[in-house]
Amino acid sequence: MTDPKINRLNPLPALIFSSRWLQLPLYLGLIVAQGVYVFQFVKELVHLVQDATTLTEQGIMLIVLGLIDVVMISNLLVMVIVGGYETFVSRLRLEGHPDQPEWLSHVNASVLKVKLAMAIIGISSIHLLKTFIGAGSLGLPLCGTPDAFAAAQAAAQATANGVANATARCSELTSEGVMWQSLIHFLFIISAIGIAWTDKLMSTTVAKPGKNAH
Repeated sequence: MTDPKINRLNPLPALIFSSRWLQLPLYLGLIVAQGVYVFQFVKELVHLVQDATTLTEQGIMLIVLGLIDVVMISNLLVMVIVGGYETFVSRLRLEGHPDQPEWLSHVNASVLKVKLAMAIIGISSIHLLKTFIGAGSLGLPLCGTPDAFAAAQAAAQATANGVANATARCSELTSEGVMWQSLIHFLFIISAIGIAWTDKLMSTTVAKPGKNAH
């Protein structure tokens, strides 16, 4: 039998160790954020269904990518909530549960960082793909600028004069913005590789603690 005195902490260590429960409101807040993303997903899905007959193929693709983006962010939230709580607060005791995540059985701070880095790369990839789809509008006046307003006025005047297909178009992207977004995505990939490589080096060092002992 285990002596209960062995696991009994002095008051100060017990207070410090119990401070981990201060993170509980943070994880509960992330659950609320998860609910907000569910609402956002339903709203975008309703928009897609209602406007399916009027949307262009590109418009449908952008909305679907937005839905995928919401799902991936939700997956990231689940990893942070479940993995973070299990690692830093308290055990969930899911051993034997049929829905226990496969990765949770061997999760630790290093594994969680790698998985989060990979999830962030996936989210960044979705945003970059949406940017590339809209890159065809590069060179048009930037939306919200005086040039875009002048183009809209010219299109309205042309329509009033009977010119067909006189629609004003503007761009929400700039060449510099696309370049920076691509560069940031590349830096995310480099960071993830660095985190995974560091984790591998640390795992190798821990696995061979007595290699240089003699």
